[in-house]
Amino acid sequence: MHRAQTGDSRAFDELIAGYQSELRAHCYRMLGSIHDADDALQDAVFRAWKGLSGYRERGTVRAWLYSIATNTALDIATHRSRRELPAGFGPAADAGAELEPPSADIPWLEPYPDQWLTSPDARFEQRESVELAFVIALQSLPPLQRAVLLLREVIGFTTAEIADQLNTSAASVNSALQRARASVRAHRPDEATQRETLSALGEQRTRALAHRYVDAMERGDVDAIISMLTADATWSMPPVPTYFRGHEAIASFLSRYPLTRQWRHLPARANGHLAVACYMYDPGRQAFLPHCIDVLTLRGDKISAVTAFLDADFEKFGLPVEGAERAWLK
Repeated sequence: MHRAQTGDSRAFDELIAGYQSELRAHCYRMLGSIHDADDALQDAVFRAWKGLSGYRERGTVRAWLYSIATNTALDIATHRSRRELPAGFGPAADAGAELEPPSADIPWLEPYPDQWLTSPDARFEQRESVELAFVIALQSLPPLQRAVLLLREVIGFTTAEIADQLNTSAASVNSALQRARASVRAHRPDEATQRETLSALGEQRTRALAHRYVDAMERGDVDAIISMLTADATWSMPPVPTYFRGHEAIASFLSRYPLTRQWRHLPARANGHLAVACYMYDPGRQAFLPHCIDVLTLRGDKISAVTAFLDADFEKFGLPVEGAERAWLK
């Protein structure tokens, strides 16, 4: 820090490097978008560089950086609508319903690559804090409550530290925290987290479930896919607003849309969930091209939701952008 304050840009880069992963995840939780998170992180790094002289040694570098990143994300969140998923945005479509065109007018939640977490063996809390149910619950909060809850419950700062970071009083922090906790409890389902579910299944059963899902999709076996779903399962495809709930509606959708095409898949991990990258065959290119990333929400050993992110950035997930082989089956 002292070298950076003298204008040593290399020292500043080294200072920031150790915190970038966790700050980007924090911005994602605040904003629900990896692209917005990247923008917020870049702006926060610029603000940190320009504001080095304002660093006070009575606080840690980490707390100082979180203060800058949080306030940068708040500036963005205050001027943008909360992020949505189709299954929480409106009623489910009936069996046989046609798909609405993709909507660019609705700010959709984006998936987060697990590989962007601090390390491959990142703390369980980090993975759980980017799960879809939690991020959607966060989006229901006003931005300030969202920030306070994350800084206290996920990052672990004290009330006094948060008050200092947000330039407010400890009483205001405690009040916002109390309201945020109550709201998140009301929005989150009272069931096991994905971390707990995957841990209970174990690696072998998780891989077997993924193989069954991929095999059924590639064979076009509707009955096999339906057998893997809970009775109240949902299937959504942001940015398409239409989504389906229940076996009958999902079976009709699968028969009329995705299972009329050829697919190949690769394993992926997003938001602490089991996920698969889906490549659809393009006859014109004679190649399997990126189409979506299916993020699977599990309840026990069944799939309770398939969220097929059509606009997922395959490169950010470390996935090939053309061609796919089922490498996990080799």
